[in-house]
Amino acid sequence: MNAEAVNPASPGPVTPASAGAVPSAGARRKSRPRIDLRRLGRAALLGSASRGRLPDAIGHVVEAHRAHHPDADLDPLRRAYVLAESSHRGQMRKSGEPYITHPLAVTLILAELGAETTTLTASLLHDTVEDTDVTLDQVGEQFGAEVRYLVDGVTKLEKVDYGAAAEPETFRKMLLATGNDVRVMSIKLADRLHNMRTLGVMRREKQERIAKVTRDVLIPLAERLGVQALKSELEDLVFAVMHPEEYEHTRELIDQNAARADDPLAEVAEDVRKVLREADINAEVLIRPRHFVSLHRVSRKRDPLRGADFGRLLVLVQEDADCYAVLGELHTCMTPVVSEFKDFIAVPKFNLYQSLHTAVARPSDGQVVEVLIRTHQMHNVAEAGVVALGNPYATPAEEQTAGDGERVDPTRPGWLSRLLDWQRGAPDPDTFWSTLREDLAQDREITVFRPDGGTLGLPEGATCVDAAYAQYGEDAHACMGARVNGRLATMSTVLRDGDGVQLLMGQDPASEPSSDWLEHAHTPAARIAIQRRLAARPAPADTEAPAADTGDRTHPGGPADEAPAHAPRPAARESADVLVDPPGATVRLAGCCTPVPPDPITGFAVRGGVVTVHRAECGAVDRMKGAGRPEVGVRWGDGTECRVTLLAESFGRPHLLADLTEAMALEGAEIVSATVEPPDRQRVRHTYTVLLPDAARLPALMRAMRDVAGVYDVSRSQPQPTGA
Repeated sequence: MNAEAVNPASPGPVTPASAGAVPSAGARRKSRPRIDLRRLGRAALLGSASRGRLPDAIGHVVEAHRAHHPDADLDPLRRAYVLAESSHRGQMRKSGEPYITHPLAVTLILAELGAETTTLTASLLHDTVEDTDVTLDQVGEQFGAEVRYLVDGVTKLEKVDYGAAAEPETFRKMLLATGNDVRVMSIKLADRLHNMRTLGVMRREKQERIAKVTRDVLIPLAERLGVQALKSELEDLVFAVMHPEEYEHTRELIDQNAARADDPLAEVAEDVRKVLREADINAEVLIRPRHFVSLHRVSRKRDPLRGADFGRLLVLVQEDADCYAVLGELHTCMTPVVSEFKDFIAVPKFNLYQSLHTAVARPSDGQVVEVLIRTHQMHNVAEAGVVALGNPYATPAEEQTAGDGERVDPTRPGWLSRLLDWQRGAPDPDTFWSTLREDLAQDREITVFRPDGGTLGLPEGATCVDAAYAQYGEDAHACMGARVNGRLATMSTVLRDGDGVQLLMGQDPASEPSSDWLEHAHTPAARIAIQRRLAARPAPADTEAPAADTGDRTHPGGPADEAPAHAPRPAARESADVLVDPPGATVRLAGCCTPVPPDPITGFAVRGGVVTVHRAECGAVDRMKGAGRPEVGVRWGDGTECRVTLLAESFGRPHLLADLTEAMALEGAEIVSATVEPPDRQRVRHTYTVLLPDAARLPALMRAMRDVAGVYDVSRSQPQPTGA
């Protein structure tokens, strides 16, 4: 009994052919009808194949495979089918079909998507080791190590017990297998799709349980691997099981729209073809109907639905540049909805997806028609994701393994490697399971840019905390702060797509994250790393400094509890490198602006015959002139000794004050006075007045202070504004 007979609610497969997909020009083929797998199964049992001849039962698989790989060696498929058919002979599925129909169906799904021969060979054999007497060693001897590896990976996933207690550990193993070779997951997804098609033979509660796991884990995995053709059909099959009434309502909407006299999508498609012909752009313009779940989502936003809501236009061209040429013509000759424009070619999605998205308004009634613009190759990848890439591991030998011996995944190193990292760090299966489902539920990703030109892919809503752990792993414990788009930002700052992020890192390997970071960690990798580090933190002693403090209880002149926050040192001698006219007057450098050579300066006489020297742009100069005080001529003499006030801004950490004052001392600076303001959100502001024996040392002093871990800015004290 086939799937449609036992599951009337099934919307049917959404294969690339039935979904309006168009393969590249060299691989165009007519849409084939739905395969009767029961007939194929009987042919497998009754028909024989001589040596060297392909069995009739896999003719459809071969046809689909040759459409994508015309020069493929078909001998492994023939031998794999013979072994699978003989091994499964006598076994039946719950639907009543010979069991061989299942590996045939799974292999046909993958062949339609363009999988290479090795994947198809493993797919035919994927149940033999689990359900028959065939061993992995036999598979390896007959088909090679690569096929053995894939069959072994799928076999481990086939041991899934979908009971609640088994799910966490099972899917942990699933991710390990996926990370080592994404083709394992491709076979698993195709396997689940065929099982979902025939789900109607099972009792209702088991249907719902399997559909729920498919919805929560396998569909998001298909999304991340970019296999949209599988994802779309899985979504519709789950929708039919979990929400049968809403599914039937959506089916009725589709039937009603099909009976409409006019089709706005067809009208706009013809307009687009005309525009592109006049512009001499070679392109195919197709109508892509929405699948059930997609249409259901749209119907919840817009009621009633209009004709243009039932699909989108797909424009296929040959080259990347043609995509932008099409976009320009549409925006010039038609009425664009500019807010709908998105460029996923310049910045691809995390799952390899590339396209230009735009929308145009229908002139007659203003209906908005969405338009997707992509090349044929982009379309193949959009439909089949990693499956369309062939063998992603066919790289030079020196690039096939990572430092830890695991194979590198060139298809999506960011997402898969992050997932593998945090699953290893999960303290227990339940934590892993909850964080996995939460991570998979985050189906939108942003891209932020590092100062070195690299990028980080993060889920929407991620913060600077997440960026730190995505870039540095557990070394992010030493992160002191961040700059976002050049401006200082807190670690809790939520990042937006396209932001530039500079992470300010300390050098202390024993640094610990703030417990507040847990509230701002959006990714499992960040949360698990922070939790592990905090759990290993020793119990705080009674005398430990508060977390919000600078963490530094030392002072160049003695213990901090013996010195107030504002602790002036004994009065230093006055600078003798300023000449005054008439000579002989006592000269004092103003503390409000602390001028140093070669700053422009001016002087004013104060009580006792003392002349105070200010920087020319100091706010006090305007006030004193306004009060009628005459200026006194002053100039820098031959001496180079100077006194200056510096402002340092930092993040609080242990021993910061000691490290900072030590760096200043090494540059020959004598600290005249120091002020450390109370911390504000882990930021600390320091004010130092220092005496330098040579004004030329000032730039080097400021550089040395900036180089201290945790210090993110050092500046001269600015003159006070007028009226301050």
